[in-house]
Amino acid sequence: MERGSAADRQSLREFGEVLKGRRTINLYLDLEVPRELVRDAIEAATWAPNHHVTEPWRFILMGSDAVARTVDLVREITAAKKGAEFAEFKAKSWAEKPGWLTVTCRHSEDPLLEREDYAACSVAVQNFMLYLWKAGVGSKWTSGDITRDPRFFEILGIDAAAEFVVGMIWFGYPRVTPQQSRKPLADVLTELP
Repeated sequence: MERGSAADRQSLREFGEVLKGRRTINLYLDLEVPRELVRDAIEAATWAPNHHVTEPWRFILMGSDAVARTVDLVREITAAKKGAEFAEFKAKSWAEKPGWLTVTCRHSEDPLLEREDYAACSVAVQNFMLYLWKAGVGSKWTSGDITRDPRFFEILGIDAAAEFVVGMIWFGYPRVTPQQSRKPLADVLTELP
């Protein structure tokens, strides 16, 4: 394909639509996402740029036992902060999420390297989410209190001295896809001579 050709521009427009079309999904259909698709998305995630090819990430695909224990934990955490009624509502909402993935990042004694590794893990999460989105699967990246709770680390077998949680990603086929907009490019772009 010739650079700048109509086919090249069309391909770029289609890629741009995938990027701009991805949304955070809160409501999912009660359908399981094929495990092979999820594994392919995780593999795509590992191709995120990472300084010195540190590959600082780990992906924990959570099964039903880990999910049930996590839902119980979020109920407990939420009840302590906001009361039992809201805790039940939140636990029910979480229990309805069809797919669960937790992404961790390796700790480093070098603060700059740890910061770069965290950025790489964030890009890996975006790769995962975009890959799934292109396949018609939505996701939501969450990083609330539970992702810093030692009891959550215990559920997932995370060694807090060696790694920290970047986020928990829920995924599934969207029941509702929200609309969204962004600021105009002129509001966020500075072009220097």
